[in-house]
Amino acid sequence: MAGTGGRRGPLVADKRYVARQATTAQTKSAPPSKPKTPRKPRGPRRPRGGGSLSGLVLGLFSFLMGVLWGAIWRSAAVLALILGLATFYFYSQLPDYTALLDGRNRGSVTLLDTEGKVFAWRGETFGGQTTADNVSPYLKNAIIATEDKRFYHHFGVSPRGIISAISINLSEGRGPLEGNGGSTITQQVAKLLCLGTAYDPKRWKTEADYESDCRSGGVKRKIKEIPYAMAMEVKYSKAEILTIYFNRAYLGAGARGFEAAAQRYFGISAANVNPQQAAMLAGLLKAPSSYAPTTNLKRSQERAGMVLALMHDQGYLTDAEWQNARAHPATLSEAAQARAGGYFADWVMDSIPDFLAKDTTEDVVIRTTLDQRIQTAAEEALKSVFDTKVKDGSTAEAAIVVMSADGAVRAMVGGRQSKVSGAFNRATQAKRQTGSTFKPFVYAAALDLGWTPDSIVEDAPLTINVRGSGPWSPKNYEKEYLGAIPIWRALAKSINTATVRVSQSVGLDAVRKVASDFGFASDLAEGPAVALGVSESTLLEMTGAYAGILNGGSSVRPYGLTDLRLKGEDEPLFGAETGIGERVISEKAARELIWMMHQGVEQGTGMRARLDGREVAGKTGTTQAARDAWFIGFTADYVAGVWMGYDDNRPLSGVTGGGLPAEIWHEVMTRVEDGQPVTPLPMASPEEWRGQADPNNGYPGQAWSSGDPIPEGGVPVVDGQLVTSGTPVPPPVQATSPTAEDAQPMPSQPEAQPRQQGGPQSFGEQIDSMLRQLY
Repeated sequence: MAGTGGRRGPLVADKRYVARQATTAQTKSAPPSKPKTPRKPRGPRRPRGGGSLSGLVLGLFSFLMGVLWGAIWRSAAVLALILGLATFYFYSQLPDYTALLDGRNRGSVTLLDTEGKVFAWRGETFGGQTTADNVSPYLKNAIIATEDKRFYHHFGVSPRGIISAISINLSEGRGPLEGNGGSTITQQVAKLLCLGTAYDPKRWKTEADYESDCRSGGVKRKIKEIPYAMAMEVKYSKAEILTIYFNRAYLGAGARGFEAAAQRYFGISAANVNPQQAAMLAGLLKAPSSYAPTTNLKRSQERAGMVLALMHDQGYLTDAEWQNARAHPATLSEAAQARAGGYFADWVMDSIPDFLAKDTTEDVVIRTTLDQRIQTAAEEALKSVFDTKVKDGSTAEAAIVVMSADGAVRAMVGGRQSKVSGAFNRATQAKRQTGSTFKPFVYAAALDLGWTPDSIVEDAPLTINVRGSGPWSPKNYEKEYLGAIPIWRALAKSINTATVRVSQSVGLDAVRKVASDFGFASDLAEGPAVALGVSESTLLEMTGAYAGILNGGSSVRPYGLTDLRLKGEDEPLFGAETGIGERVISEKAARELIWMMHQGVEQGTGMRARLDGREVAGKTGTTQAARDAWFIGFTADYVAGVWMGYDDNRPLSGVTGGGLPAEIWHEVMTRVEDGQPVTPLPMASPEEWRGQADPNNGYPGQAWSSGDPIPEGGVPVVDGQLVTSGTPVPPPVQATSPTAEDAQPMPSQPEAQPRQQGGPQSFGEQIDSMLRQLY
């Protein structure tokens, strides 16, 4: 082809040939392949056996999954954005953590005894700020082991913990968010902070309602709690979150924070608690009021045992430490065990303004007059008598007050249940008729007017016409009357008719004035029965009045507060050093009255109150139908008053002031005076008044017999008729219906059974007979 027309063949054909030729050369050893027959184009493929429907379903599923996935990641993105914004919002609102350590809306009141030891708290106590670095490591580990073992590994919320809590709740038949909440420590702190919502008294009636609302569950609360907890994790370190928790957690018995709780229950700092004490404190977080050791020590110890097991399982305690802690469970401190002076503390709190007491916003410290040794003696004595001398099941109550001569109250028992607070205080709140414990005021008025213990008065039937009420005839317990007797014997034997005659002679106004000036604050009866104690008073008032006799005749205002100051301040806001007021009767009269009251214990109705080797003065008292029984007396060191009765005012059975109250008094003072130096009573001696002429009341020490003229100022009324000076004394008349010892019978009241008939008795025989009847 080269010579044909001089033209070359087409380039494309040459190249294709060359290419094919090259390919053939490279595949010389390979057998020639058959040329491929071009396939005919296929039509649409027909699904086999319903294949078209399956594809449609798969396609639809893929489409829906795509839509769902898109919705999920878009929703997640939106939720993450919302969560981030909410977290940022709460983060911007959170203050420095130190501002959150003491979140109380009210302050606390700490009461100290005479030695400066804490014996009671009121309000929410705060022991002072503590940090995660200075608390006991046992306490920190106990809390983490019990409340949030993954605390250091989460960011405020534990999904695993929430899922586990929901599973437990559902398995126990509760709602998913009822019961266990799976909250981390950070979430619990968020609740303690009420998610940043401050207390508003307009919204919540009480702080308890506020805290209950803050701790409530529910979906809305949980949703808000999550970003708040996360914001805290961003704002604060783990140590700072723990520090807030340590200071704000409520741990029962009014203790806010672990420092206050450690001091309340163990008397030590939270920095010094051992494993068993730490476990008990951590165990309180579940239910502070129920597990508080002051409420139920055994239950608290059992809960602490569970915490110790968790600490051991998580490696916070060695085998030896765990076994030792289990073998020696935590117990309360001596002060916490005693819980002494609950009634006393309530009384002191009631005596100060509310803004420094129950409504205080400051921490207040009060130093008081309470002597815990004497308080314990009073409580033990009361329990001993009721355990050994009162029948089982009796609901009779009793109260005791012990004070110094200046009115400083050293002990107070307001009822048989002594370890209480906020209870009805029978020593300060119960106003009861005083019976014959009022009689010393009658004789105090007479002595202050110049009478002497040997001045003579007639013990004989007596009727007085009371204006507006008709005739009134007081009667004695003894069947026979004694005739003319010295007034010291009239008081020692608690003779009603003689006492009324003395009160009529000195004047009822004088008697009322002496009684009220000595501290008998209640309204006094107007009629002649006032001399026999028909007026009402409290045990505290009566004991304070007797303290006035002991101190030489000056009035006394019972007091329990000596110093009140704000915590951390050096200067007190106010206080008291003594309760002694103005003089009521002369010192001479007071010393003579003490001698007369001493005779009442030595040979009168108060013989069961005698103390071996120590002088005692006192007076019994029993009201009509034995509804109230009293004994109030004193040594040279202390005055003590005892009341016994029923809260519903029904009569006691077989009890008078010379019986169980005198025995309680004896038991109290035996313990109080144990080991104390013996000091004589500040009483007069008979030599001081005997042998001196007394123009108003005859010749002291000389017996007064029937037929002798009644001196000026003597008995004014006999059998309803006024007796003037010079009228012969009528002979003694036998009583027909004697009443109970010390009682002040009114005409409308039923009378006690008379003593059995018998021959003449000596004074000692009469006393023995009387005491046999009482018991």
